[in-house]
Amino acid sequence: MANIAFWIIHVPGWLLFVYLVAAQCPAAVSYTLGIRMGTQEPSERITEVGVAFFKGYAGADLVFYVPLLGLGLVGHFLETSWSPLVLSAALGVTVYWPIACLWTVKAARGVKGWNLPKEVQYWVVLPGIAAWGALAFVLLLLGN
Repeated sequence: MANIAFWIIHVPGWLLFVYLVAAQCPAAVSYTLGIRMGTQEPSERITEVGVAFFKGYAGADLVFYVPLLGLGLVGHFLETSWSPLVLSAALGVTVYWPIACLWTVKAARGVKGWNLPKEVQYWVVLPGIAAWGALAFVLLLLGN
């Protein structure tokens, strides 16, 4: 089981890490770039408050979550003594932020100026990320 658990943690973990580095973190530096890449929504669709919300996630990902996830995955791969703590923290965020984002998307539905044309994509992708984070956390707690 440990071998399978290792791959369940690492394959999706590294895919998520690469995606966040390539698609989410650039929006923290230039939200306009995120719009051009198609990873962020323009203010005409989600209001300036929506843009601020998504910029906040991109910024938090850039300065905290992505480095923590990368460090946790590297430490776990190298079997360091500190990796369970660091990776557990990252996996907690991995479960938390999709739930917070989906809750916000649902709460904003129908609000004047909010027109999220790709909302279904959020409901397909984010629960999967949260589920993987929870599963990886449990596997980590079981000693993998």
